[in-house]
Amino acid sequence: MQLPPFLSCSQPMAVVSSNCIPSLILGSLSQLGRRSLGCPSLSPKLTHPSNLSLHCSLNVPENAHEDTPMEKRFPPYPTVMDINQIRERLPHRFPFLLVDRIIEYNPGVSVVGIKNVTINDNFFPGHFPERPIMPGVLMIEAMSQVGGAVILEPDVKGTSGEVFFLAGVDKVRFRKPVIPGDTLVMRMTLVKMHKRFGVAKLEGKAYVGSELVCEGEFLMATGSDPQARFLYP
Repeated sequence: MQLPPFLSCSQPMAVVSSNCIPSLILGSLSQLGRRSLGCPSLSPKLTHPSNLSLHCSLNVPENAHEDTPMEKRFPPYPTVMDINQIRERLPHRFPFLLVDRIIEYNPGVSVVGIKNVTINDNFFPGHFPERPIMPGVLMIEAMSQVGGAVILEPDVKGTSGEVFFLAGVDKVRFRKPVIPGDTLVMRMTLVKMHKRFGVAKLEGKAYVGSELVCEGEFLMATGSDPQARFLYP
């Protein structure tokens, strides 16, 4: 049985025979370690009926064996663009700004943004009162807004304009419902950009944790006049 790395030294301090394992519990083993072995704490799980060499290191902190508290296990998402920077780039405002933070940005290539889904979002009272689920069309809208951070990059858009429009979607699939408490993580990758026409094609994938919840292909157009009519190649 391989011991955790914090229970390590060159010489074994004691050997517990298999015929005494059933009579030990974790608490008593910990006390045995303190009294007899001189170790700060020993509380391995005894799962194999074979001889077990107990090792210890006197340099290990007292709480090294304890599990990290849940609230400290996961680091926060990085901030590449905060909400103020997003508002400077995107024209959307309440109640239709569906991106809270950009966490990764490769100019002209890809962007990753997050939407924190909460019960206070204004669409949940009607979708649905007894079973709140984020509407699929709003997931598509949120993903397109994340994609807008790429196509509105000055080096990408050229002189096409300052706003963008969702011109079409294709091969969209919804894999799993998104509910209050989820964090929607959306990756948008620029596939092709026609600067002359101000039209871009992107591929998007949205996740909750490691699970894919939505994917599709997006056609987006840029322009300076909201009433402009676009030509598509």
